[in-house]
Amino acid sequence: MKNHVRALIAFLVFTLIMSPVAMGLADATGLPLAVVGLAIIASTVVAIKYAPQNSRYAKCGVEVEIWANYIIERLWKDNAFLKTVYSDDDYVLAGKVVHIPQPGSAPAVVKNRTSFPATAVGRTDTDVNYSLDVYTTTPTHIQDAEKIELSYNKIDSVFGDHAGALAETIGDDIIVKWLTSIAADSKLLTTGGATAGTAPSATGNRKLFVHDDLRRAMTKLNVQGISKMDRNALLPSNMLDQLIQSLSNTQYRDFSQYMDAKNGIIGKLYGFNILERSAVAVSDAANVVKPLGAAAAATDNEVAVIYQKDTVTRALGQVKFFENPNDPQYYGDVYSALVRMGGRRRRSDDAGIIMINQDASA
Repeated sequence: MKNHVRALIAFLVFTLIMSPVAMGLADATGLPLAVVGLAIIASTVVAIKYAPQNSRYAKCGVEVEIWANYIIERLWKDNAFLKTVYSDDDYVLAGKVVHIPQPGSAPAVVKNRTSFPATAVGRTDTDVNYSLDVYTTTPTHIQDAEKIELSYNKIDSVFGDHAGALAETIGDDIIVKWLTSIAADSKLLTTGGATAGTAPSATGNRKLFVHDDLRRAMTKLNVQGISKMDRNALLPSNMLDQLIQSLSNTQYRDFSQYMDAKNGIIGKLYGFNILERSAVAVSDAANVVKPLGAAAAATDNEVAVIYQKDTVTRALGQVKFFENPNDPQYYGDVYSALVRMGGRRRRSDDAGIIMINQDASA
């Protein structure tokens, strides 16, 4: 193998030395052809070795990829709960739509069959398809961005607010997708004592979220026959605080020993991994989840979501970072980002996911 490599190198050197350029320089300078050829080779090697590594051309494609990866990292960092649900990432087609083959009903089982031959029954398979929504950022103006060393901290300092807003919006909307049009039987109300409403524009009192509300959710999932593995409770900060205050010292000690900061788990209670988010979702006076961007109202209620991992899903599609370097109108560079993502409930009967609403209180 080494002999083949040496032969190839020798051939390339000979070709370069005998090129018209080398011959022309040899004639013009009066130097031997071999010397001119070797000088050309040495100059080429030096130029390649010491070419500016931070030039716009050297970074073409690499810079955009690094910033796109930053957006993905920020998405998971700000929405750790998305790692606790079923992932449809492998079923995304062309980065835009999810296509999941669904097997038909399982065959019937007959005990001590006496009638022969058994009747063959065809199985009808179906498909589940859902499109991913497109989330985009308002373009960001960054002066001399090409001079910024591409470390995570530097990217976060110039693009962090926009990437954070993008991640927060996507997280909010995925939860709304899980809860939109959820069956009435999949809703529970808080039952604790009275406290002031905690939704952004809420007025009046609401009932506290207490540990007994979580116990009722546990019982409901048990009755539905949902797996006791990978059960999660995603609580807004206000409702988490109410839950903790409702625990006895012994309960809190048991609860807190399961804290796993790396995975965003605050504790464990009634078989649920307790997860926190500053806000989860908001429902109206009729306990119907409000869509993303809906106007706030005095009758709004905060919402907690209880789910088993395999009953809700999310899918990440295309992630793109766009750049317009040296924009003459901005005297710098303009950047923006695009993320395609979607989610849904996985079961048609809505089993395995529960929406707990704050109930009105006198």
